[in-house]
Amino acid sequence: MNAIMNLAWLTFHEARRRSMVLVALVLGAAFLLLFGIGMNLIVNSRQTTGGLLNGEIIFSMLTVAGLYVVHFLAIMLAIVATVDAVSGEISSHTIQSLVTRPVYRWQVIAGKWLGYIIMLVLYTALLSVGILLESWLIAGYVPPQPAQGIALIVLQVAVVVSLSLYIGTYVSTLTNGVILFMLYGLAFIGSWVEQIGTLYQSPATTQIGVISSLLLPVEALWRLAAVSLQPPLLNNINFSPFNLGSPPTGATIVYAVIYIGLLLVLAMRAFTVRDL
Repeated sequence: MNAIMNLAWLTFHEARRRSMVLVALVLGAAFLLLFGIGMNLIVNSRQTTGGLLNGEIIFSMLTVAGLYVVHFLAIMLAIVATVDAVSGEISSHTIQSLVTRPVYRWQVIAGKWLGYIIMLVLYTALLSVGILLESWLIAGYVPPQPAQGIALIVLQVAVVVSLSLYIGTYVSTLTNGVILFMLYGLAFIGSWVEQIGTLYQSPATTQIGVISSLLLPVEALWRLAAVSLQPPLLNNINFSPFNLGSPPTGATIVYAVIYIGLLLVLAMRAFTVRDL
C-alpha cells in the first residue's frame, strides 16, 4: 500500500508540473469569469425588462450548461494527461526506473491511476464548485442535487483514466489518443441519436445509444447528472437541452463502477506480462 501511495504522489506531482495543467487552470479560471459575467448580465436583463420564462428554468439551464462545459473539459484533460502515462514512459524507457525498484508492476499502474484521479478530481471539483457558487451568489439559484451531479461528473473522469491506462499498455501514445477521442465521439453522437430516437419512438436508434454507452459510459453518466441538477419541472416533462426523452437509470452507475474496476484490473495484468 505504501508503494502505491508513493507512486500516486510522484504521479500527481509529475502531472502537476506539466505546463498543460497550468494552461488548464488558467483557461478554467477564464471560463468561470466568463460564466459569471454572462450570468450577471442575464440576471440584470431580467430585472430590467422582466422575464417571460420562469427564472428557475432559465438559471437551471445556464447552470447545467456551465457544468456541461466542466464535464467536457474534465474529459479532455483526462485524455491529454493520461494518454502517455504508460505508453510514453515505455517508449522513452523511463518506466524501467520504476519496475526495477522493489515494487510489483501492478502497483505501478495502481499508483499512476490513483495519482491522476486525485489531480483530475481536484480540477473537476474546483470548476464545478465555482459554477455552483457563481450561480448561487449571482442568481440565488441552487440545483436540486448538486453533490450527486458533481459526483457523477467525477465518475466520468475515472472511466476515462481507467480506459486510457488499459489501452496504453498495448498501443503507442498517438494510437491511444486517437482511440480515446474516437470512442468519446461515438459516445457523444450515440447519446444524442438515442435521445432524439426516443422522441420518435425508434427502437433501432435507442439500441445505438445503448451500444455507445456500453463502449464508453461518460455521456450516459452526464445525462444522469443532468437529471439531478435540473428542477423537477424539466425532469417531469423529460424535455430539456441536456436530456431529451427517457434518462438513464441507476444501473448506469453500477455499470460504470464495474467498467472502471475491470479496466483497472486488466491494465494491471497486461502491464505485468508485457515485455519492456
